Amino acid sequence: MCGIVGYLGPKKVKGVLIDGLARLEYRGYDSAGMAVISEDGSIHRDRAVGKVANLRERIESSDWDGHVGIAHTRWATHGVPNETNTHPHANSSETIFVVHNGIIENYQELRKELESKDYTFVSDTDTEVLAHLIDWYTQIVNDFPEAVRQALKQTVGTYGVAVISKDHPGKLVAARKGSPLILGLGKDEYIVASDMSAIAPHTKDVIFLEDGEVVVIDESGYQIGSLDNVASDHEVQTIDFDAKEVTKEGFDHFMLKEIFEEPSALESALNGRIDLTSGTVQMGGFQDLSEALKQTERILIVACGTSYYAGVAGSYWIEEFAEIPVHVELASEFRYKKILVDDKTLIITISQSGETADTIAAIKEAQSKGAKVFGIVNVVGSTIARMADAGAYTHAGPEIGVASTKAFVSQLGVLALLAVGLGRQRRLTLSEGRKLLGELGEVPSEMREVLEDLDAQVQAVSKKYSKCSNMLFVGRHVNFPIAMEGALKLKEISYLHAEGYASGEMKHGPIALIDDKFPTVALVPKDSVYEKNISNLQEIKARGGKILAVATKGDEDITNHADDVIWIPEMSEHWVPFVNTLALHLLAYYAAVDLDLDPDKPRNLAKSVT
Repeated sequence: MCGIVGYLGPKKVKGVLIDGLARLEYRGYDSAGMAVISEDGSIHRDRAVGKVANLRERIESSDWDGHVGIAHTRWATHGVPNETNTHPHANSSETIFVVHNGIIENYQELRKELESKDYTFVSDTDTEVLAHLIDWYTQIVNDFPEAVRQALKQTVGTYGVAVISKDHPGKLVAARKGSPLILGLGKDEYIVASDMSAIAPHTKDVIFLEDGEVVVIDESGYQIGSLDNVASDHEVQTIDFDAKEVTKEGFDHFMLKEIFEEPSALESALNGRIDLTSGTVQMGGFQDLSEALKQTERILIVACGTSYYAGVAGSYWIEEFAEIPVHVELASEFRYKKILVDDKTLIITISQSGETADTIAAIKEAQSKGAKVFGIVNVVGSTIARMADAGAYTHAGPEIGVASTKAFVSQLGVLALLAVGLGRQRRLTLSEGRKLLGELGEVPSEMREVLEDLDAQVQAVSKKYSKCSNMLFVGRHVNFPIAMEGALKLKEISYLHAEGYASGEMKHGPIALIDDKFPTVALVPKDSVYEKNISNLQEIKARGGKILAVATKGDEDITNHADDVIWIPEMSEHWVPFVNTLALHLLAYYAAVDLDLDPDKPRNLAKSVT
């Protein structure tokens, strides 16, 4: 996952590009670079390893600038992060410059062919073949945009690309296949980028490029067409995107800001979708598939990473409220299995970005077999949003921290609504629906009321547990996937080894790891499985294990079993996972801070996997 930004217009391009990269840095921060066509027609390129700030420092004193340029922030796939492998990449004569997000799967074959034509490669990347290939076709067709089209026709894999040429200083060419690219339309200016965060400061009017499309931009306007140069018509969309949402607003890190936004994110996911009069949900995507949902005999939830854990939590709610069998699959595995679905199967796909490659592949396969797809995404206009038969936006707003927090909570919110809606179709009474939705509607307020207190509690205990090399997270029923989410967050940003387990599985292996240096974080709210959880805690204590419990206020007995307690309010056991999530996200955050790590930019990770 990398960040691309390109600009053509009246503004000084250096500033536009560097600011755009700063807003896209969550998409990749191994290295960054830019290439700019100056007023005299020459091209200047500068690159720096590490964060965008390093590139900003490099270009600050340079006297070159212009009105056309491209830039890139990298998350390495081919080749180590060094200056030679940093984008933009150029042909041998440095007249054509390319930035690229994605993977060219046949780059080795293309490289050998180009080397046989006396092209010299200097990097280890797959992207460099594009610069040389475009150069080769430019000599054949003598047309810069057509050369880009012909080069892309030879590639196998995925790409979001932007290209400039010294010989065509007034043009910018961009294209996409399997990797998002958006065209922003300002006043006499055009900006292409991987997502809205780089575009929003300039315009909210955008066009989402489709797979296989190429846009050619010059001072007179833009033309969008296929790789065969067949023109495409696109409706300009106006996106409500507040650029302030991608600033820290006084918080030390985006992750902490976004944890504090979890109550608002959930509120946004629920707003306008709860109808207490009818005791059911009013969600456009739900209504669109209403008849198909009534005929559904089986549900498959398909997602990756944090979204997968949200799906597991949703499966508990759906099976309990609607009594429909639910199976949750990792998208990265689902696409390679023999997929046994039909027109009585509902596929629920969950993706924050709406661009997760494995999830997109799963949708295509499921739809080819007649299954309906309900997409849960955060990004308006994303690929999954357009592919799904129906769906729901989570409305979490931009999430900049690589480790997903508020997006996870908003996904849980939509899944909770969907579960109640399906339940009301099948078995829940009016009063049951009203009770569940009434309690769900109160959760954002309950989260807000405890957030400051939780923050203080977690800060007080985090230093003790961040010194441990290994941790176990356990929970039962719907809190089991929340335990897995807590372990994942700790791994992602603190680099401590952690595992999330179902409490009842302790004796099936994990208990062998327990000693006084291997603590357990246990989710033990006062609920229908409380006594079972206490039994598990006793097993841990009998083996010398330390326990950090997340427990209900007023539970005096828990202090007899736990070494430390994070207190949460008494609330509906169906919806207590929302508050438990807050506690575990804060624990992961403060563990990273205690270890002097940057929680916004964990090593080796990017925001989404395309």
